[in-house]
Amino acid sequence: MADNEKEIAGFSKMGKREKIAWLAKNFLYANPVEVVKEFAEYWHDNIESQKLLDGFSENTLTNFPVPFGIAPNFKINEQVYAVPMVIEESSVVAAASNAAKFWLSRGGFKAEVLSTKKVGQVHFIYHGAKEKLFSFFNSIKEELKQGVKHITIKMEERGGGVVDMELIDFTELEKDYYQLRAYFETVDSMGANFINSCLEEFGIQLCDKIAISNVFSDTEKDVEVVMCILSNYTPECLVRAEVSCKISELGTFENGTVSAEEFAANFQRAVNIARIDPFRATTHNKGIMNGVDSVVLATGNDFRAVEACAHTYACRDGVYRSLSECKVENGIFRFWLTLPIAIGTVGGLTSLHPLAKRSLELLGNPNAKKLMEIIACVGLAQNFAALRSLTTIGIQAGHMKMHLTNILASFQASDEEVEKAKSHFENKTISVSAVREFVESLRK
Repeated sequence: MADNEKEIAGFSKMGKREKIAWLAKNFLYANPVEVVKEFAEYWHDNIESQKLLDGFSENTLTNFPVPFGIAPNFKINEQVYAVPMVIEESSVVAAASNAAKFWLSRGGFKAEVLSTKKVGQVHFIYHGAKEKLFSFFNSIKEELKQGVKHITIKMEERGGGVVDMELIDFTELEKDYYQLRAYFETVDSMGANFINSCLEEFGIQLCDKIAISNVFSDTEKDVEVVMCILSNYTPECLVRAEVSCKISELGTFENGTVSAEEFAANFQRAVNIARIDPFRATTHNKGIMNGVDSVVLATGNDFRAVEACAHTYACRDGVYRSLSECKVENGIFRFWLTLPIAIGTVGGLTSLHPLAKRSLELLGNPNAKKLMEIIACVGLAQNFAALRSLTTIGIQAGHMKMHLTNILASFQASDEEVEKAKSHFENKTISVSAVREFVESLRK
């Protein structure tokens, strides 16, 4: 089929069945009736609920279910939570739950929000003397803030608003390029629309004030705003989560073959390796984000923004490093992470998605700060669980045990075969090939 036959106009105006049938014909090369039936299996039975879900995106064909799980026994700042986690990786919720239970009897997790500033930028081009621009900017900063009062007044009533702003010179890297960087407090909302509205107004005001000023020449007044947009890098919207106990309280591992002292030393060494080697740090931080993203998704927040911010923060000193740190000294084991998390508990999907609302209810309807603390603790728990496995039995033993069900499903194993496989692999190494051989032996 020629490529021009795959082109289409008005796709967004077509109904679901019509869209699926067209895709089946032009891209899937399958029976349209069967494809429609397959996609329709995941439509919501309730028409209004499906309409709500369709409104979250564009050109929707169906829903893509992902498991919604719970990790119980999370003791955070002396309060116990059952944490909702949305993720498809089989071992994640189990690992988080296991780590939560481990620390439940050792004081639990401690967390605190260090700062909550968010960032926005007005990127613009100015042809002229930089000293003149900086002097003028400093003289109008308060006017710029006052100029967005019609946008910020409600946010200010809740304790937020524009915190500060600065002018940054990037002309050595890009000709005539400057940036107005503004800092915001958005309280319990993620605040993207609020921030972007303020920034666009700043851009207009800046151009207008320069245009009517007698400080600048006609050439200098020709200011071009390139774009006004929030930044998803929020290094001053930080939360810290920590666990600690006496080394002796860690207990022993691997049926008593690994002492608490050996475990602590090996654990610290594993974290240090992730602090110095970006290859290891990437996988190390991915494990942290397994936990973080799961809760971010469950509460209707933007996991892509949180991911991007975390990884940028991990290389803030020029080298990509572990987000977590460990110290073993004076008989104390201490493990913690510092994470930038810009999330909200009001507005957006948090207020629209029924399961996001239920997730927040499960957590006691926390404000944004408390949710930041919960998310960071789950990330730390996930990291602890992974490192505990890595430094004792190895990552595959626990991971593949959890993955066994998925492997068996890929072979269409019956209930009887599943039970026999679970029993057979209780104390054996699990791999796809080993499971295949076992299932085939049963069927022979």
